[in-house]
Order: sequence, then C-alpha cells, then structure tokens
Amino acid sequence: MKNIVLTGFMASGKSSVGKSLALKLNMKFIDTDSLIEKKLSKKITEIFKENGEQYFRQQETKVIEEVAAFTSCIISCGGGVVLNNYNIELLRKNGIIVNLYASAQEVYKRISNNKDRPLLQDTSVEKIQKLMDYRKPFYENCDICIETDDLSVEKITDLIVSKISVF
Repeated sequence: MKNIVLTGFMASGKSSVGKSLALKLNMKFIDTDSLIEKKLSKKITEIFKENGEQYFRQQETKVIEEVAAFTSCIISCGGGVVLNNYNIELLRKNGIIVNLYASAQEVYKRISNNKDRPLLQDTSVEKIQKLMDYRKPFYENCDICIETDDLSVEKITDLIVSKISVF
C-alpha cells in the first residue's frame, strides 16, 4: 500500500491525525521532525538556534529521502517540508499527499502556550497568517486537502480514509 503523507502548517493536526490513521489502518506512524531530533540528538528549536533554518532544511531533506522509500506508512511531515519541491516529488512517488489546513486563528489557539515552535516565537495571528499566505501555494501541491478547524481527530481520520479509497 502507498504511504499516506500528511503535510500542513504547524499545529494543523498532522501528528494527532497521523497516529489515529496509523491505528485505524494498522500502518506504521513516522514523524519526520521526531526522526530529525533523534538523528541529531537535539530538539528542533535547538537545531534552529544553533545551526539555522538552512541546516535544518538540509537535514529534513535527508530524512525525507529515507522515509519516501518506505511503503504502508503514515508519514507526518514538518510544516516547512513542502517548501522544497524535491521533498514533495520524493514523497509523492510512493505516497498520497494529504494537506491538513487550519486557519491562522485556530493555529494561534493551538500554539499560543507552546515554546517548541522555532518560527513562531512571540507570535500573533497576523504573523501566522503572513507565513501561511507565503506557504499556501506549496501546501496546495497535494492530492487531498482537509480543513481541520472544528473537526475532531476521529472525524479528520475518517475523512482521509474515505478520500484515499480512490487512489
């Protein structure tokens, strides 16, 4: 079976939905940010602070090259993985790209007390919206898009399952 690749802005629900999908479909769950942290023995925030975003993105692509070769996995990608079209090309060869979309207001609500988001320290809804607007065309490069505002993890999981059946 093909992989199901979850993309979307930070706090759009990729990890929660990914774990739920993995359970429902009896597939392995992989979180690319967790893999990067494990490989480098550092939190994402530390990598950004100590090495910068460009270094992080290089490490991210190395992880994508690795996981894109897997089959029958749910792959939850970091929010910026879509910025490199090479990453998406690799993931699409063996996977269905599902973008989870949450509004800027919803993202702000979900992350306002979280200090583990390196690109959104001391943030506002406006800053989130600006970053989302910039990334929008990259996120649209997907096979399925699901709006997650006001939906439970279970409902999003069921929507994805119903939509992937055509692939």
